[in-house]
Amino acid sequence: MKANVRRCRGAAAWILAICLLFTAGCGGRHVQKAETPVKPKPAEPVRAATPRLGYSIQAGAFANVENAARLTEALKAKGLDAYYFVFRKDLYKVRFGNFPTKADARERAEELKEGGVIGEFYIVTPEEYALSKSAKLGGAYLRAELVRTARSFMGVPYLWGGTSPEAGFDCSGLAMAVYQLNGINIPRSSREQFEAGNPVQGDCLAGGDLVFFATAEPGKASHVGIYAGGGRFIHAPGKGKRIRMDSLDGDYYGARYVGSRSYL
Repeated sequence: MKANVRRCRGAAAWILAICLLFTAGCGGRHVQKAETPVKPKPAEPVRAATPRLGYSIQAGAFANVENAARLTEALKAKGLDAYYFVFRKDLYKVRFGNFPTKADARERAEELKEGGVIGEFYIVTPEEYALSKSAKLGGAYLRAELVRTARSFMGVPYLWGGTSPEAGFDCSGLAMAVYQLNGINIPRSSREQFEAGNPVQGDCLAGGDLVFFATAEPGKASHVGIYAGGGRFIHAPGKGKRIRMDSLDGDYYGARYVGSRSYL
C-alpha cells in the first residue's frame, strides 16, 4: 500500500513539473527560481587522543606536608614536573617525570639519589594507572578515579615550596597532579590546559572534566578546577586557603565561568 502511494505521488509530481514548464513557456519568458543556498554543516570537533603518561618516579614518605613541598620544589628547580599528593591519611609522597621507558626513569632516579636530592624511589609503570585499567573497567571507572583522586586532596594546605603561602599548590598544579596520578599527561598551566582539552557543553559535564574561570582578565581562563558532579568542583582557591569544593552556581565562580574541557 505504501509503495503504491509513493508511485502515485511520484507520477503526480512529474506531471505537475511538465505543466509548469509549458506554462512558463506560454508567457514568453522562463523565470528560473533561485535556489536556496544550503549551509554546510559545521565540522565535528576533532577529539585528541588521551595524552598518556609514561613511566614516572615516586619518592619520599612525609608525615609533614611542608617537607613534601620542599622536595617538590627541589625537583622543580631541576626542570622536572613534580607534585606531592596524599598517599594515605597523614602521609605524603612525591611523583615526578614522564619517561618513555623504565630504564630512562631508573637512570634519572639513580642520578638524583646519588646527588642527594631523593632517597629510596619507586618506578611507576603505565599499567598501574587508572587509564590503563579503564580499558577493561570502562570510562566510568576512570572518571570515578579522577574524582576520587581530587577528593583526596581536599583539606591539603595551599603549599608548594613550603616557605610561603604565595608559593602554594596552585589550581593548575592540582589539575595536573590529579590527571597524572591516573596516567593522563596534561599541560601545566591553566591556559594551556584550556587550549589542549576538548570543549564540553555545560549540560554534558561529567566527573573528571576540567572547569575554567576568568579570575584575572575577563574572558580568559586563569583558574581551573576538577568537576566532581552535581554542579560542584574541587580546586585550589588561592594563597592562605586549603583545597576545597565549590559550586559552579555560586556568585563568584558562576559569574566567571568560561568553559569546560575533557581529555577523555
